[in-house]
Amino acid sequence: MSATGGTVFLLDDEPGMLRALDRLLKAEGFTVRAFTSAKAFVESYRQEVPGCLVLDIAMPELNGLELQQRLVSSENPLPIIFLTGRADVPMSVKAMKAGAVDFLTKPVKDVDLLQAVRSALQRSAEQHVVDSQLDSLRQRYASLTPRECEVMALVVAGVLNKQIAAALGIVERTVKVHRGRVMEKMGVNSLADLVRVAERLGLGNR
Repeated sequence: MSATGGTVFLLDDEPGMLRALDRLLKAEGFTVRAFTSAKAFVESYRQEVPGCLVLDIAMPELNGLELQQRLVSSENPLPIIFLTGRADVPMSVKAMKAGAVDFLTKPVKDVDLLQAVRSALQRSAEQHVVDSQLDSLRQRYASLTPRECEVMALVVAGVLNKQIAAALGIVERTVKVHRGRVMEKMGVNSLADLVRVAERLGLGNR
C-alpha cells in the first residue's frame, strides 16, 4: 500500500526512538520531519496540509497534551497520534476527547503505527478539501457588492422579491438583477444551493 500524501511530523525527545520511527516511515514512502523538542517543532511548523503529528506525551518544556491544546486552538489543527511509554486511562481519555487520532504505547507495533498514520493523513487530506472549498466560497462572497450582500441575506431568509424591493427601497426588477448576479457569483443554480452556501459561510447567524 502506498503512502498517503502529506508530511508526518515526529516529536520525541528520545533520539533513538526518533531515528527508528523516521526510518520506518520513510521506508513506507512517507515524507517525514523529525524534532526532539516542542519548541523546535512550534517554531518551524507552518500548518502544512495535509499532515499529522506523532507525538510523545512526556516532553520537556511543553508536554504532549499541552502542545495538543495549542494546536487544537489553531485555524487548521494537525491530526495527532500520541505515542508514549508512560500512559494511563485518564491521560488517554483526555487526549482522545481533544481529537487525537490514536493513543499508542511504546513499544508500538509497526503495523499499528502505520495504520494510525495513514488514518491521520487521510483525515487531514479530507479536511484540506473542506477548507479549500470554504476558502473559495469566502472569496466568492467577498466579490459581492454591499447591495448584493443585502439581497442575498434576504433571499436566503425566504423573503420574496417584492418584499425585498420594499425593504431596500428599490424596484422588483432591480432585485431580480441583483439576485441573478448573486447566484452567478456564488456559483449556484438554485435557492436551495444558495441557502446551503450561506449556512457554510455562517451567514444565517448574522
